[in-house]
Amino acid sequence: MEKKGVLMPLICGLLLGGGVLLGSYMDRPGFSGDGFFDASDREKKLAFGKIRSVMRYVEKNYVDSIDPELLTDRTLEAMLHTLDPHSGYYTAEEIKAMNEPLEGNFEGVGIEYNFLRDTLVVLAVIPGGPSEQAGLLPGDRIIKADGASLTGKAANDKFAKSKLRGPKNTQVKVTVFRHGSKDPFALIITRGNIPIVSVESFYMLNPETGYLKLVRFSETSHKEFTAAVDSLIKQGMKKLVFDLRANGGGLLEQAVLIADEFLPAGKLIVYTKGRHEGKKTEKATTRGKLETIPLALLVDENSASASEIVAGAIQDNDRGQVIGRRTFGKGLVQTEEVLSDGSAFRLTIARYYTPTGRCIQKPYDKGIEAYADEENVRYLHGELLNQDSIHFPDSLKFKTPGGRTVYGGGGIMPDVFVPLDTTGRSGYMASLISRNNITIWSLDYTRRHKSELLRNTLSEFVEKFMVTEQMIAELAAVGGRKNGKQNHLPEAQTILRRAMKAAIARNLWGDKGYYQAINQNDPVIKTAIAALK
Repeated sequence: MEKKGVLMPLICGLLLGGGVLLGSYMDRPGFSGDGFFDASDREKKLAFGKIRSVMRYVEKNYVDSIDPELLTDRTLEAMLHTLDPHSGYYTAEEIKAMNEPLEGNFEGVGIEYNFLRDTLVVLAVIPGGPSEQAGLLPGDRIIKADGASLTGKAANDKFAKSKLRGPKNTQVKVTVFRHGSKDPFALIITRGNIPIVSVESFYMLNPETGYLKLVRFSETSHKEFTAAVDSLIKQGMKKLVFDLRANGGGLLEQAVLIADEFLPAGKLIVYTKGRHEGKKTEKATTRGKLETIPLALLVDENSASASEIVAGAIQDNDRGQVIGRRTFGKGLVQTEEVLSDGSAFRLTIARYYTPTGRCIQKPYDKGIEAYADEENVRYLHGELLNQDSIHFPDSLKFKTPGGRTVYGGGGIMPDVFVPLDTTGRSGYMASLISRNNITIWSLDYTRRHKSELLRNTLSEFVEKFMVTEQMIAELAAVGGRKNGKQNHLPEAQTILRRAMKAAIARNLWGDKGYYQAINQNDPVIKTAIAALK
């Protein structure tokens, strides 16, 4: 759970000027420090004294001039990051960027974009948003914003955000190049509030099974979730496939609210406990809309934190089947404290535990680099490909009330294992993705065939549209055949065709279209539907 507060910048003060005020007293003859530290805090006094002494010495004697603020930032970063992978110090700008997806909105022009061939290309325009109202279209290239170039060396995300985002009701003048137009032209876009959605897609997989994709747990997630559920119920939903794959987490309270929708009153959802934090429990209430509906919950190695709380609550209460691969294993609770300059630090104060008592957090005793590389280690050890490669000692086995065996040791091990489709890791596919070539090709193909494609509904497109060999040849030609050797293609055929089809669907119908196309013949979803039968 994240809390916000204001902490006097004691640490910054101590590190910055070598303790200035404190140092002036500590340097006086006969100073014991007892007026500043309690007698029981001798070790703290010694620790701060070391920091003060080193900082003062560096300031006085280092060969080059020193930026005290930068040195302080780096000292705090290093100090906190040695504790665990999720404690850390962040600048005001970094904190704003980290919290923005959790707040559910930001102020800007309302587009999704990427840099293709050193130019900002509009991938999608948010319906009803400022850019759509100004006349911007998917496929447009924005070459300037308020006179500043967004091409070449200036084509980077940080610079683009600095020009396109801004306070609501302010204006930005963009210069646009549109295919078919002889010359670039200007548009004036009035910035507004842009929602950051949590539910990117929901639709019926078949006449009785609904599908819902949640990509983050933000302030609006539960509200979006219940609205989507209400719509699916009206469409006849009697079973649900709830997709949390690649959901990196977010706000604890939103995870609790969503888990509550599936569980009867009084059932334990999660509890937290730390050295200085007493045990805190979260239990289900009587408000759940989905307490009896058959449920398949999808997870993978990139499902983390709040996603794991929901998955653990469902699994430990025998409420549904968890399907996919073992989750990331992020179960540390941070508190956020804001300093006077807007910077902040996050400190781990407790751990999450599932209802059966499993700790979600995976080990991090081998260092930060090993922790970050753990997914690759899982892949190399075969865990993402074969369930038999995963071994748990008896000490990590737990029993649910229904008698099922579940496992601790970090992350949530699914009830039904579905191996990773390794064709997505081929060199050919990696080259296509890293160069954005699928996106480039799809925008061009959609532009050339838009009227023809829109003769079909989304459902008809998903059912009937086929990626041909000619289309694959066109894709291979994008970028002058710099995509890798085409003889690598056969191993990636199935996943490549799905990705190409989904990219076209996104251009025409947004995220709704993308997920319906990419989910077609998805082995995890096929397994979920079969399990629900």
